Amino acid sequence: MTPVRKLVLLGTGLIGGSFALALKRARLVRHVVGVGRNAANLSRALDLNVIDSASHVAAEAVDGADLVLLATPVGQMGRLMAEIAPVLADDCIVTDGGSTKQDVAALYREHLAGQLSHCVPGHPIAGSELSGAAAAQYGLFEGRRVVLTPLPETAADAVARTRALWEACGAEVFEMTPAEHDGIFAAVSHVPHLLSFAYMNALLDKPDVAACLDFAATGFRDFTRIAGSHPDMWGDIAMANRSAVLADLRANTEALNRLTALIEAGDADALKSYIDRASKARAEWGGRARK
Repeated sequence: MTPVRKLVLLGTGLIGGSFALALKRARLVRHVVGVGRNAANLSRALDLNVIDSASHVAAEAVDGADLVLLATPVGQMGRLMAEIAPVLADDCIVTDGGSTKQDVAALYREHLAGQLSHCVPGHPIAGSELSGAAAAQYGLFEGRRVVLTPLPETAADAVARTRALWEACGAEVFEMTPAEHDGIFAAVSHVPHLLSFAYMNALLDKPDVAACLDFAATGFRDFTRIAGSHPDMWGDIAMANRSAVLADLRANTEALNRLTALIEAGDADALKSYIDRASKARAEWGGRARK
């Protein structure tokens, strides 16, 4: 595979930095430019050899690039697309790591209308509560899934090139439509994060919260791990995927109401059946996920 001559990371954190490191290890990139507003983070990225040069100006950084990865929160992508549009090379592939896709597809159409044949919306499923260049790691994408949601105008060779690069990072690549993506990930990613935030906030409102946290152990740790995620990113995701998120939040509210009713009624048999259904399904999924 021909190496990327110049990769520009618009956002130099966990996803962008790990992508760059994986391509460096595979010897599939010659020069990586990191773009961001945080000078300390860019300095750290340089020290860690995540990037080879740094810039605070996206339009300057993408000059001569043949691959641009938008690795910022979704809420920042439109501004960056508008900034780089006038200076992108005709053959430069633009992809992203956004957790929502219908809104990002609309941003590509709005800001990069002349570049759509080389726009490949994507979502690497390798998130973490960690952020910044220091969180980047060589093997983040090994054995992980990446979803590409090409536009109807996206050229087949641009999709193939993007797919091959992610596969070189160790990822398994899938394709689906933006709407399919957003419905699936509202259910299995976006709403679980929001439920974890809601639980944590409910706990913080208890008068004995300090004692509760003092005695919290494994179950609390496992359930609330994702409550430590970045508020800007997850606020953007919830707003961007609002319709699907609201539908799933309402379904979860109904499930909680059903659980509350079973306990209020003292219906132990029905409660055990309710728990058993969930427990068996989770165990079955866990067994598949470990294979």
